[in-house]
Amino acid sequence: MTTLQKKQASYETKISAMGTLRSSLAALQTAATGMKPSTLQSASEKFASYTASVTNTAVASATASTGAVAGSYSLEVSKLAQGQRLTGGVVASSTTSITTNGGTLTLSLGSMNASTGDYEPDSARTYNIALDAGATLADLRDAINDSGSGVTASIINGTNGAQLVLNGPEGNNNVMRLASSVTTDPALVQTNDISGVNYDPDVSGSQDMTQSLAALDAEFTLNGIAATSHSNTVTGVLEGVTLELASTNIGSATTLKITEESTTNLTKALEAFVTAYNSSQTTMSALGAYDPETKVAGNLQGNSTLRYAMGQIRQTVFSATSGNASSSYQTLSNIGVTINSSGKLEIDSSKLNAAIKADSGTVSNLVANVGEAFDTTLTNLMDTDGSLTIATKGLTTTVNDLEKQQTKLQERLDAIETRYRAQFTALDTLVASLSSTGDYLTSFISSLNSSN
Repeated sequence: MTTLQKKQASYETKISAMGTLRSSLAALQTAATGMKPSTLQSASEKFASYTASVTNTAVASATASTGAVAGSYSLEVSKLAQGQRLTGGVVASSTTSITTNGGTLTLSLGSMNASTGDYEPDSARTYNIALDAGATLADLRDAINDSGSGVTASIINGTNGAQLVLNGPEGNNNVMRLASSVTTDPALVQTNDISGVNYDPDVSGSQDMTQSLAALDAEFTLNGIAATSHSNTVTGVLEGVTLELASTNIGSATTLKITEESTTNLTKALEAFVTAYNSSQTTMSALGAYDPETKVAGNLQGNSTLRYAMGQIRQTVFSATSGNASSSYQTLSNIGVTINSSGKLEIDSSKLNAAIKADSGTVSNLVANVGEAFDTTLTNLMDTDGSLTIATKGLTTTVNDLEKQQTKLQERLDAIETRYRAQFTALDTLVASLSSTGDYLTSFISSLNSSN
């Protein structure tokens, strides 16, 4: 039994060591996949980072991201986007009631049709704002702010009293309409009597609320090409670039400049990979090591799976190429990544930076291909039918077999013990019986001798 238990402990130690190996390789795979571009993304796009600047910062600021293209653009802003502003009539104070029976105020956002001049509400942006009987101007302000419409409401307490002010979102697609009663149904009039906040953009002349600012789109040109935006935050006009328009500069165009660089992201990805690679080498070396002085061996010393994994990884390091036969940057060693006497990778930053500066496209492809190659190698090792998985399953099966053998052996030992106990009990009973018989015979013989 002790022998079986020692064997089981030995195999369990190997299973644990396989887990350590898998964790180390998984970390390396994570670093390797960090060098791979995503689907439909080129290697250059993967590592490129972009910056954007506007010469006249009073006119606009800009940011750039994936999809941007390096270059300079002429920017002239003729009109800024602005939100519509409506101002209500004067009431005594913010606590003045604006409804006796309560009701619903319908706030719509929409656009003015450029051809017909008619207001066209957006059905997806219609908000019903319910007010209780006796609700005040402040209650209406709070309800509008909580409506999720994007319209902000405030109350200005002026010389003549309190006035509600509504500011709509930027753009001419955010024209407001407010309707607080249904006058065609006398019954509804009685239960929907919110007053003083109606506004219909189709109606000219005096209304409950007065427009002090019209909703406008931003208008500008990029390299002379006219464009508009509902917001001063402009996206989609120049791919990968977001503009924040701040003022107009009619007749005095400024310059928008987009720059691209790959060194930072490429170096970070490569450094992370080298760190993970060296960590995996340290782990694998320790698992397969043997110290002749202490006679202590690693938990996978002599293990064929460990040796195979180490060989596959070493082979992959410099087998991946950039794929550009005409370039001098074919392998990692060409861009300053070398392997030292300890089997660890080292980066010559000067050589790497020079390579990126000289041919960032080829270097990006090389690093991406190394990431792809390692991802494939490590997947093959750790997948469900990979050597590491198969080896671990084999060890687990052995441990299960040893457990079954121990169970069967224990059952046999228990049966033997039971049989021996039964035999000893029977023997003890027999001895006791013979002893009683002996005592009887001794007594009987003594009685015969006394009679004579």
